[in-house]
Parts: sequence; C-alpha cells; structure tokens
Amino acid sequence: MYKATMKWIRRAVLISSNSHAACGLELFFLMCAVNLAAGTPPLTVDSPEVQADRRVTFRFLAPNAKDVVLQSEFAWSTSMKKDNDGIWSVTAGPLEPDLYAYWFTVDDGVPVLDPANSWVRPNLQTLWNLVRVPGSVPLLWDVQDVPHGIVHRHFYHSKVIGDDRDYYVYTPPGYDPAGPVRYPVLYLLHGLGDEAVSWSSVGCAHVILDNLIAEGKVRPMILVMPLGYGRPPAEVVGWMKRHRTDAEIWRHGKGSKEDLELWLRFITGFRDGLLTEVMPQVEQCYRVDASRESQAIAGLSMGGTQSLYTGLSRPDRFAWVGAFSSGTPAKADGSFGVDFPGLDTKGNPPLRLIWLGCGKDDFVLRQSQQLHELLQTKGVRHVYKETTGNHTFLVWRRYLAEFASLLFRRD
Repeated sequence: MYKATMKWIRRAVLISSNSHAACGLELFFLMCAVNLAAGTPPLTVDSPEVQADRRVTFRFLAPNAKDVVLQSEFAWSTSMKKDNDGIWSVTAGPLEPDLYAYWFTVDDGVPVLDPANSWVRPNLQTLWNLVRVPGSVPLLWDVQDVPHGIVHRHFYHSKVIGDDRDYYVYTPPGYDPAGPVRYPVLYLLHGLGDEAVSWSSVGCAHVILDNLIAEGKVRPMILVMPLGYGRPPAEVVGWMKRHRTDAEIWRHGKGSKEDLELWLRFITGFRDGLLTEVMPQVEQCYRVDASRESQAIAGLSMGGTQSLYTGLSRPDRFAWVGAFSSGTPAKADGSFGVDFPGLDTKGNPPLRLIWLGCGKDDFVLRQSQQLHELLQTKGVRHVYKETTGNHTFLVWRRYLAEFASLLFRRD
C-alpha cells in the first residue's frame, strides 16, 4: 500500500513540478501520502470559504509548519493559527465585494499557493490564488445575464522578437465576420510578469465590456490583448530575478546600464512587433476600422509605459492613449528610463485623449505624478487621476471601465 501510494505521489509531484505551484502542491500531496500510508483518510480542507456576510475563511494544511501567513490584496499580511489537526486558518472581513488575489507564506516566507483552490492568477514568475466576494449588486466584472462576446486566442511566430507567442481578441456581442460593420479597436497591454491572458483571466476585460455595452455606456469594440514583451519571456524572468522587488529599480534607479537597456528593448521591441505583426494580423482577420480615430491603446504598469511610448510616437495610428499606474525605471539622475516621443510635438495630429491614473498607495505614484507634471509643463492636454488603491487589478479594472467609456466618441 505504501509503495503504491508513494509511486502515485511521485507521479503527481512530477506533473506539478512543471508549474510555479509545485511547492504548495508537493507539500499537499506528501501530506496525503502520509495519511494514506497510515491507513487514515486525508483531511479535507475547505479554502477559501466565502460566507454570506462577506467574511472569508482561509485554511492551509501544514502540521509541521512553525508559521503560516496569509498574504492578500485586501490586508497584505495576516498571521494564521493552527488547530489540533494541523490546519492553519484565519477569517478576514467582511470584505468589500470584489475579486482578490492571495497566497500563503510558510516559515521563512516561502510563498505557497492554496492547494484547495484551483483558481490561479497566471504570471511568469509568481502565481497567486483568486477569490471572488460577491455583493448584493453585481460589479462590472461580474458575469451578468447580458449578451456576451467571444474571446479568441491566436498563435504566431514573431520575427521581430524572435519567439513564438500568442494574443487574445475579444469580439463584441453581435459581431459578424461577414457583416458590413467595422469596429473600433482597443489594444490593451498587461504589466511586467503578466501574460497575454492576464487582462481576461484576472482583469475580466471581456466581462467589463459585455456589461458596459449592454448598458449602452461604450461603443461595441474589438479588444486585442497581446503578449507585452519586446524580448523573449525568458529574458524578462531573468531581469525580474535580478531585483528583489519591482520598487527597487523603479524608486531608486538601482538598475545597471544593461538592465535599463534591456527594459528599453522591452518597450521598443514590443512597439515594433505590435505595429508590424500583431496589428496587420488583427486587421486582416477581423472587421476593424483601421482609421486613427478608431484606434486606442492602453495598459497597466509596464503596459502603461508601452502604451504611452507607442501611442505618443505614432499619433497617425492612435488617437486615444491610456496609462494605468504607469511606471518606468529611473536612471541614476532620477530621470525617466524611457523617453516618451511625441511630448514636444503635442501630437501631430493631436490625440483625442491621454488618460493617466494611479493609486495613492502605489509604488509608482511618484513616477505617475512626474509624468503628469511633464505633460502640464509642455501644455499637453490630458486627464490625470489619483484614486484609492495600490498596484493591483483592484484599481486597474475600474480604470479600464472608466477609460473605455470615453473612447471613440464622435463629439
């Protein structure tokens, strides 16, 4: 019995080792093996348990752990307590209705996924679990009883960047590939560490558009969500590993010359790949209105920097530009690590909208403020907002909804 159990466990761990969740899954499987070998059924753990009053109980089975901490978007660090069965737990809330990311850290701060929850936020380096706390009134990113669009996934080889990659395209309800209607398009960019699927899987961008279109608050549009790296993802992961936190390079300009050059290639290579590969493919496969008045670009964090760099340098292609929590590493002298072309010319032709937003607790707030001040100094018309929140999708989902409602107006 023991040998058969361990054979099954080794196979499960081997499978799990291909993902970032391997550490948490291996621990969970080994605990199951011990219980099975002893002839006792494994303990079942219900986590997260969302209660009617919006309190959420998180549980983690780790009998031999000395310390387990819940890390989350709503409280960041919360200590958990262990019961006689070795289950650590903590109850949070009541929480405001929303979609939250969380994970556990064990003993010396080792990050571990919740093995009882299969809902995971994709990321190149760090995976988090997700939990939805519903409210009495649906949020814009809650699936509702309205007509739904379709999200399509595309694969291609990028000659510009030198790798195989993907992008996602949302077509709105009623879209007819053979019909006469041509749609405006928003190119929506993710942040550093995220993947092409992040805006739909975590940002719920397609759900937001479904609901806004149903309410008549936005024009039906096509949404394109590309992989946002101007270099192969392996180089991106290496760049992130050289810095303990994003804030280290953003706030203090500690990045080496080579690091800043690589960051610039993330930006410029992405722009070149978008303009010469992704956009032509989208315009060939979908009924897109390719005029500049019907083209928008926006993104979060790194994607915000990319949207500004691309949109401001090509006002002949884009009339609407948005940047959510835009951050770019500082040089040693404190100046921007990326120069935004087009600021001096104020756009030629002029942009219809430049929209900037950042959370007041965000580590890139100062960079966003500096960009706002720079635009003011140069007399470039724009919208700038500081709102409650940090560097999370809790902020960015709201920004997307507001930005989308301003797009493609005919007035």
